[in-house]
Amino acid sequence: QVQLVESGGGLVQAGGSLRLSCAASGFTYVLAWFRQAPGKEREFVAGITWGDRTLYVDSVKGRFTISRDNAKNTMSLQMNSLGPEDTAVYYCAAAPNFATSIATTTSVYEYWGQGTQVTVSS
Repeated sequence: QVQLVESGGGLVQAGGSLRLSCAASGFTYVLAWFRQAPGKEREFVAGITWGDRTLYVDSVKGRFTISRDNAKNTMSLQMNSLGPEDTAVYYCAAAPNFATSIATTTSVYEYWGQGTQVTVSS
């Protein structure tokens, strides 16, 4: 059982930046960020493996950067050039440790954090 705790959400103006963090209670090979806007399905944002392979959804490429500190079991998402379309609840997710690639579907991920709200005003 892995527990995930997110932090770092908040309110920011368009064009601004935020940094989200996720602390995991144990080893996880694949970690990812998802987000869910009101009335929409939860969508993949970015993922990272233990070996620092990364994957991003096209809409955030060049603006968001995912990273992890394996020694501390933490993951971060640096979000720059934020726009109102980035407004959502952001969730940290961990795949089972037999997963060796970054999946973009929610069903693959076994553990989820409670979510942190990111609101971008125009």
